[in-house]
Amino acid sequence: MHVITIEQPGVVSVRLERSQPLQPGTVRVRTIYSGVSAGTELTAYRGTNPYLSRRWDAERRLFLEGQTHSYPLAGWGYQEVGEVVEAAPDVVDPPVGSLVWGIWGHREEAVLPAEKLAGHMLPPGVDPLVGVFARVGAIALNAVHAADVHLGDQMAIFGQGVIGLLATRLAQLSGARVVAAEGIPARLELARQFGAAEVFDVLTGSCAEFVRKRIVGADSAIELSGTHAGLHEAIRTVRQGGRVVAAGFYQGEGVGLRLGEEFHHNQVQLVSSQIGGVASWLAHRWDVERLQRTFMELVYRGEVDVRRLVTHVTPAGRAAEAFDLLDNHAADVLQLVFTFEGTS
Repeated sequence: MHVITIEQPGVVSVRLERSQPLQPGTVRVRTIYSGVSAGTELTAYRGTNPYLSRRWDAERRLFLEGQTHSYPLAGWGYQEVGEVVEAAPDVVDPPVGSLVWGIWGHREEAVLPAEKLAGHMLPPGVDPLVGVFARVGAIALNAVHAADVHLGDQMAIFGQGVIGLLATRLAQLSGARVVAAEGIPARLELARQFGAAEVFDVLTGSCAEFVRKRIVGADSAIELSGTHAGLHEAIRTVRQGGRVVAAGFYQGEGVGLRLGEEFHHNQVQLVSSQIGGVASWLAHRWDVERLQRTFMELVYRGEVDVRRLVTHVTPAGRAAEAFDLLDNHAADVLQLVFTFEGTS
């Protein structure tokens, strides 16, 4: 089978790997679509991901000297949808022929535990393309939950890429009035369509000053640009005692993040949101699986139109070109999706 592999920083290939045999309790899934999460995957493509230079100690939850992962990185992805084409004799659910979403990376097929796909079947008639959004939708919902949104809250959401646009829509559905901040005009227009009450072009000035001309400050902000400058401006935007959810994947040192200014003087709450877990105060009733299923139910009901976010559907054989496009022309791409049909 074909697997998209990051050989080293800036170098991508499509390798051939041996298909795995079925084991009891497993199914074989043939990939229909595999989505690229640009923020995370570019850290691997560029060589900036902390797992490449530090060792993650899961027990102590610390990064230590060493490496967690090393090149080549095969099948680095987490937005897949496919068809169950074979099942072990002891598997009843999901049945052969069903379409399922999950995580198995940028590979042509995968053998997966059937129990991991429980509740992941797409309803009949649903476009399988929507299945690639389950995980990124959960990331957006997790950030909105961490913001502790209440009906009537004033919010600012920085970064209107795929996850930022989904967060804008989910915050609006939760009752917030959202100001969407972004530097790409086409994404600002999409943000309006996804429910933003106002938009602000961050290349024209200060979003914090824009917001504070109207209100004393946002009740909360979600930062999804993944830049330290964006995080600093999000901190400046919230009112005294307001909350900033840092949900971007920040790389390197925090240049431009001046914690002695508004953060210190306004007693701003700074909360991290990461899909490895839910907000601690919700852990007794929410988990990542529930986030994913909840988001997909919104998609099935038509309350979130994810298909509008897909800008590129690309054969896996052109993966090198696709990553180069993401790296050098990010403004031209929202959701890029690989297909494996006809891969050679």
